[in-house]
Amino acid sequence: MRTDVPDVPDGVTTSTEISPEELQLSQRNHGMQLEGLRYDVTPAGMHYLLIHFDVPEADESSWRLSISGLVRTPLELSMSDLRSRRSVTMPVTMECAGNGRARLAPRPISQPWLTEAIGTAEWTGTPLGPILQEAGLENAAVEIVFRGADHGIQSEVEQDYERSLSIQDAMRDEVLLAYAMNGDPLPPQHGFPLRLVVPGWYGMTSVKWLTAIEAVDEPFRGFQMESYRVRQQPEDEGEPVTRMYPRSLVVPPGFPDFLTRRRFVDVGRHVLQGRAWSGWGPIERVEVSSDGGASWADAEVGKPASPYAWVSWSFTWDASEPGVFELCCRATDAAGNTQPLEQPCNLSGFSNNMIQCVPVEARTPP
Repeated sequence: MRTDVPDVPDGVTTSTEISPEELQLSQRNHGMQLEGLRYDVTPAGMHYLLIHFDVPEADESSWRLSISGLVRTPLELSMSDLRSRRSVTMPVTMECAGNGRARLAPRPISQPWLTEAIGTAEWTGTPLGPILQEAGLENAAVEIVFRGADHGIQSEVEQDYERSLSIQDAMRDEVLLAYAMNGDPLPPQHGFPLRLVVPGWYGMTSVKWLTAIEAVDEPFRGFQMESYRVRQQPEDEGEPVTRMYPRSLVVPPGFPDFLTRRRFVDVGRHVLQGRAWSGWGPIERVEVSSDGGASWADAEVGKPASPYAWVSWSFTWDASEPGVFELCCRATDAAGNTQPLEQPCNLSGFSNNMIQCVPVEARTPP
């Protein structure tokens, strides 16, 4: 429950307790088990999932995508039409914009993500740009609005889930209308039969259950555009949430305690492995610490499967004597962005990318 502190805005709490409503959200949505970092491509069932409203009922044979608004040739495309076009398969890492918010203090009240709201899938679809070119955007068009079939109420606003992109961003070669995930039709919870995939951006941009695309002549101010902004107070204009900031995660070493997930390893040398990614540019450096961030050493960084997929990293750690260690990792991208040791809180807990730290107990083998 929310602790009634005058300086804490509505929607934010200083309590560490999870409310029944947050627990219900966490049961509908799920993060990726961090041992899934071992896979170059995340199995569909492990990939993180966030559903704002309900999974819509969908029949591929009757599904239609409309392209309308400020276009010279409005289009209505069936799934057969879309599948007949040029097909692209691309590994893309996708992360929820609220990943890590449950670790903030004060804590925003919403889906209580820790660090697991992540996954990398091979998305198959057709590029959006050529379809917009075929429809013929009018000169007055400034943004493209994407509408999903999921409908509900959020913050007392009844709505379809809608997001927009600038013309420039929508026309990027890598933006896909996707109909397959890891070689199979999209699972219902991941947007069957059609979704938008915007590589490099946080996951809220990749609208699921896509039914309509509309070209408009002014910036779209729908609820899902206004809510995904970094604000310190409700009255702030804030900054829009767009690309993913760099993050690195380690495959949990050793074995866990069931309840606390605390890790245990035997004394000796251990090869730590993990993944790192950023929407602002390639990962140039990953560092590892075994003392809670007091000192750092460089890990070996691999090569990504695509410009928009995570990279692997590895580091040999010598747990030379028994004790409790705090393993941390941090990534730096080509744009110069580095993960912070501590994360400033914002109203909704967006774009949080502070370093991951994992307590590990090294013990003498039995």
